[in-house]
Amino acid sequence: MTKAIKTGDTISVHYTGKLESGKVFDSSEGKTPLKFTVGSGALIKGFDTAVTGMHVGEKTTVVIEPEQGYGARNEEMCVDIPKKSIPEDLPLTIGIQVQLQDPNGQPMMATIAEVGEENVKMDLNHFLAGKTLEFDIAIVEAGLEPDVHQCGAGSCGDQSGGCGCGSESSDAGYDSGGCGCK
Repeated sequence: MTKAIKTGDTISVHYTGKLESGKVFDSSEGKTPLKFTVGSGALIKGFDTAVTGMHVGEKTTVVIEPEQGYGARNEEMCVDIPKKSIPEDLPLTIGIQVQLQDPNGQPMMATIAEVGEENVKMDLNHFLAGKTLEFDIAIVEAGLEPDVHQCGAGSCGDQSGGCGCGSESSDAGYDSGGCGCK
């Protein structure tokens, strides 16, 4: 039998992430397995905890509460942005995801929550914040070498996405890191 997975091990997994409703928000099915170092902070804590102690070839289903996932929703992360500062070609449709820049120039995702006469309310919470998640996880490999640039190692390390792991949900609209990436 292979050694049990522990913090610091670099592994690869196949996963499917679902909401409590059963709706799939992300999956590696038909894609390259997700490679990451357990406990590195690249993924949500609940995902790291779920794989710890598992072995190659083992499968599990785990329910992750918001505290071990993307945290509780924070209403203070809903901000009003003057309409005049939003590009005219951006469709102001409630529920769509848009990429903004934080004060340091870093990209961040937001959801259009409300469109008023003069302002647009943007929700800066991760789209999975406050949600209980269910992951089906299968350990594919262990004992791998960490990648030099590991932002989830072939996945996404933040909400801006762009590293390859993204939501399969059409209403998420961006590489959201639903796979457990932070």
